[in-house]
Amino acid sequence: MSVDGPPVDRLSARMRAVGASWPPADGVAVFDGMYRRCLTAAQESVGHQRGGRRHGGQQAFTDPRCASTLDVVFAGRYLAAVDAVADGRRPPACWRPLFQYRHHPGVRPVQFALAGLNAHMGHDLALAVVDTCRLLDCGPDDLEGDFDRVGETLVLLEERIREELLPGPGLLEIVDPLTHLIGSWSPERARDAAWSAARILWELRELPVLAGEFTERMDADAGLVGRCLLTPLQQPLATKEHTNGDPARSRTAPDEAVRHRP
Repeated sequence: MSVDGPPVDRLSARMRAVGASWPPADGVAVFDGMYRRCLTAAQESVGHQRGGRRHGGQQAFTDPRCASTLDVVFAGRYLAAVDAVADGRRPPACWRPLFQYRHHPGVRPVQFALAGLNAHMGHDLALAVVDTCRLLDCGPDDLEGDFDRVGETLVLLEERIREELLPGPGLLEIVDPLTHLIGSWSPERARDAAWSAARILWELRELPVLAGEFTERMDADAGLVGRCLLTPLQQPLATKEHTNGDPARSRTAPDEAVRHRP
């Protein structure tokens, strides 16, 4: 999610290649498609907006080098989870529910997308800030403006997910449990928690044991939230974005769904 440059170009190309290898009904593909659009929007935001202020009065955009590094490191954590699964390794706990339930016929597209966003914001974002601070030899406060840009982009992505992937009003009675489920998660709270976690981890950088324990707990907590967001609902529904208009793609074979249960 950043300015032009070779690292970002390579990252975008890699994400396009990864997403192209999955069928549209794959739950990870649902998140991946929305996230790639988020990357494009963030690139445009850096290119066209140089002003703006945070609630604390700081500039919303800082050194483009910081923006590029944070964005690449952040998105790289998602790709690292993808690589882990492809290689037969265990991804972080926050990502496991999405990969385990990716073919479950009772999970809706909006659930897949929000579960991926939860993992990325609830675990990856804080760690990306700390990693970027180490790479650039700076502190979290130096990245606060760019963190806000990334966070705002993710909040807008969540709004787009709800608008495009929630079933229409005619299905209200069926999706009422879904409305209740996804209403329990807030991207604003996830963003604020990620900023607090990043600052805590930075203060713990000389205490690796405590930092490791804090990171493990953050990972586990995000995984628990993701598992709740992916609660299978009784009647699988097809949406245009999830199936490309093909109802046959709205569900997988029962034996395949069972194989992907945790």
